[in-house]
Amino acid sequence: MKTHHSVTLAMLAGFGLGAVAVEGLHAQAKPPVYQVVEIEPSNMEAYVKDYVPKAQGAIKAAGGKFLAAGGKTTTIEGEPPKARVVIQQWDSVEKIQAYRDSAAFKDLLPLRNSMAKFRSYAVEGVVIVGNSIRLASEVESGDALG
Repeated sequence: MKTHHSVTLAMLAGFGLGAVAVEGLHAQAKPPVYQVVEIEPSNMEAYVKDYVPKAQGAIKAAGGKFLAAGGKTTTIEGEPPKARVVIQQWDSVEKIQAYRDSAAFKDLLPLRNSMAKFRSYAVEGVVIVGNSIRLASEVESGDALG
């Protein structure tokens, strides 16, 4: 009888550990989203002095994190990027959109539009599952785990 209880207890413990492991995989299944912004300032000095500090403060307050901002770029293939390239990390595309819908962003728009032209897009991060690289959407749908 004691063996039966031990086996049952071991099975329950294994089930519990497995549930925790699966939950951990789901937590990893939501990588960040990267926003790439190419900027063509009409006056770089004024842009950096008057716009950049305000925009960076608003983006950081909204949850954005700067990974690269205005450093040297090197063209590897194709058209060269604009004069300034910024890469930001966000929790989701929804967070980017919430920032762009915010009063802070809308208040900066007149200054922003008077100082530069922008091209911006978001790229979904990836999840490493075993030895495979998967999109977060594949992991969420179960395709990467099956």
